[in-house]
Amino acid sequence: MEIRTPDIPTALEPAAELDQLGDEIAELSAHIEAATAHLLDLIREFDARGGWNTGFRSCAAWLAWRVGLDPGAARERVRVAHALGTLPLLARALARGELSYAKVRALTRVATPETEARLLAVGRAGTAAHVERIVRGWRRVDRKAEARETARRHASRALHVYQDEDGMVVIRGRLAPEVGALLVQALTAAREALYQQRRADVSAETPSPDVSAKTPTMAEQQADALALLAETALHSGIDPGAPGERYQVVVHVDAPVLADPDAPGQSVLEDGTHVSAETSQRLACDASRVVMRHAPDGQVVEVGARTRTIPPAIRRVLHHRDRGCRFPGCGLPFGQGHHIRHWAHGGPTTLSNLALLCRRHHRAVHEEGYQVDRQSDGELRFRRPDGRPLPEVPPPREVRGDPVKILRAQHDAEGLVLNARTTTPGWLGERLNVGWAIDVLHPLAR
Repeated sequence: MEIRTPDIPTALEPAAELDQLGDEIAELSAHIEAATAHLLDLIREFDARGGWNTGFRSCAAWLAWRVGLDPGAARERVRVAHALGTLPLLARALARGELSYAKVRALTRVATPETEARLLAVGRAGTAAHVERIVRGWRRVDRKAEARETARRHASRALHVYQDEDGMVVIRGRLAPEVGALLVQALTAAREALYQQRRADVSAETPSPDVSAKTPTMAEQQADALALLAETALHSGIDPGAPGERYQVVVHVDAPVLADPDAPGQSVLEDGTHVSAETSQRLACDASRVVMRHAPDGQVVEVGARTRTIPPAIRRVLHHRDRGCRFPGCGLPFGQGHHIRHWAHGGPTTLSNLALLCRRHHRAVHEEGYQVDRQSDGELRFRRPDGRPLPEVPPPREVRGDPVKILRAQHDAEGLVLNARTTTPGWLGERLNVGWAIDVLHPLAR
């Protein structure tokens, strides 16, 4: 008797298809990681050669504009690119698709040429989540070591002042780095004040024969500067002046020069230092203005009241409208009002003739040849010094052909063998003991 069993549908074929699909995802991911390594190499070279310095603040700002990256992601790409320039093992692992960009990004926060070999082993053995946890633990050890070093330096601070056998006072000490920097700056300022005083004394009168004309050595100048600091502090304290005047920059510029940089006339700072007419135009764009009339002999015959170029009400509306620097790819939330047609050329101080620019790009427009004008539809148009337009958002490059095939063909030509297991970590599912891992890996934890 023949017994027949019904056919049972198998699920092997769909499972095999899904396995194949998963392998394709893993292999393509390895190709993308390898391409990312090449991209980071290009970013590092582009940054080192200053290719972004066409009106942009940094390579990250250029990337955000040109490629459409988030500013934070762009800064991170540049950071990782530079870090990999000193970490060849991690760079090679990324170029071979063995480590993901996420792992490399985390490892470059703590890796040094001395520790990258052991951190590379961490990247190969664990998942991206494991790597992040190891890096956080690693940084905690670094911070503790840094805190111990800071506390040690603070405890070792000292200043010894005593009188030597010949009556001279000897000063010897150790200061914290920030305190030392403050002292150095103060001594430099005091030395400069003494230098200017000596210069004025020499030009005012003939020095006495009893006074040595020898220029003091640096050590002698430092001693004199310290004496000046002590005298000033005991006499009246070091008064930097009222906050409103402390940071004020005064520029004297003739009206014809302000309207035409080629016109004859002065454009100088308060101390007589010459600045370009373009610089004066930039400073006059959004600053207090005092008009003085001079007689033929140079004497001031009339002084007008100080006025603001841009009234507060218009300034508030300008900031509300522009929401930051309008230069393509910038967007800094603070800036200066720029007259598109300068008021010295008859341009009105109206909202339609104003644009908000950060300090860097205000300088670019006035002194580096960049141009800006407002179109009939109200939009701003920026141009490079050579006249080429600088669009707010650059058009994307057209990719001709299948990008996956192009990527694989490029890696095949380079002899790079990638498969579905290339980026798979060696983790077998065991629980990660971060404390033990840090004790084993970190050189300062042992």
